[in-house]
Amino acid sequence: MEDISRLRERVDAIDDQLIDLFCQRMATTDEIGAYKSERGLPVLDRARERAKLADVAGKVPEDLRDYAIVLFNLIMEVSSANQNALSTDESALVREVKEAIVSTPDLFPQSPFIACQGVEGAYSQLAADKLFKHPTISYFDTFEGVFKAVEQGFCSYGMLPLENSTAGSVNQVYDLMGAYDFHICRTVRVKVDHNLLAKPGATLEGIRHIYSHQQAIEQCANFLAALPEVTIHIVENTAVAAKMVAESNDLSAAALGSHSCASLYDLQVLKRGVQDMGNNYTRFACISKDLEIYPGADRTSLWVVTSDEPGALYKVLARFYSFDINLSKLESRPLPDREFDYAFYFDMDCPVTAPEFHRLLGSLGDVCEEFRYLGSYSEVV
Repeated sequence: MEDISRLRERVDAIDDQLIDLFCQRMATTDEIGAYKSERGLPVLDRARERAKLADVAGKVPEDLRDYAIVLFNLIMEVSSANQNALSTDESALVREVKEAIVSTPDLFPQSPFIACQGVEGAYSQLAADKLFKHPTISYFDTFEGVFKAVEQGFCSYGMLPLENSTAGSVNQVYDLMGAYDFHICRTVRVKVDHNLLAKPGATLEGIRHIYSHQQAIEQCANFLAALPEVTIHIVENTAVAAKMVAESNDLSAAALGSHSCASLYDLQVLKRGVQDMGNNYTRFACISKDLEIYPGADRTSLWVVTSDEPGALYKVLARFYSFDINLSKLESRPLPDREFDYAFYFDMDCPVTAPEFHRLLGSLGDVCEEFRYLGSYSEVV
């Protein structure tokens, strides 16, 4: 066997040939793109791609077939993305984004009407207070109520929890995203400290019922596991739980909630900081009906449905890769009334004014069955 240094020299020589051939291929596909653009033809030709991949598969040894198909899939995705980028026809979505950048005020609103789920003292209220100076808040029983209030124009903005650093994503919110017309204009992280709250005179040893939201219960799993005689009750919101306990005469009932709920509802704190993790944060999204893109927006959210076929999600991810754009979150949720079909939620990190961001938006429609742009924003921490 040859020495490894000689083998590497051979690999380098082959790579030089591949680079030269790649450049030739890209130049040729650019000409194809120009031809299509002049005649109003779509960039994507799935029949041609399938035929090409079948031809590739027949020209390589069987043990290399899958690798070759993956390689040529990526090459064709890069070619398609570049053809879209070179197109002189700007997509309607890119125009909408550019118009929103120009028309959105420089200053984020200070005293708007906000929709929150729950009651006074809810973490969504704390998020609103952190994001706005003097918000006027209307409370709704459900997350869907918040979506409706914004979509119907009852409130200018809505605050919705997206994910928690301990318990993960708030699935109810993600499941509602596909049903409502909204945009994300900012996100905010709120430190979550859960406390065991009860009526004055109650004792920890006497607690038999604990009320809270599902996420709060999951975030305090270790603490609750040490209370085997306690029954756990799930309610709509941590502040709702605190209010329920405050309005009852039951000294055996307690709630998991924020310290602000204790003072708000005249409850005593039986035990502080009962969450499993000290660095417990919840990320909230501020949503609006109209597209608003404020200065400094460097994160974007997308909602995507792919076709039900092998490699469909890969083709979407390849577009991000080809434009060197980082994905910070990928969430999948089942689509209602469609068996084993899923929608994908993406968060990506890229300044909204970056050319590659506009090129990506203009090219994603070719590789998605459905595609919604949810907004570009910055995050308050």
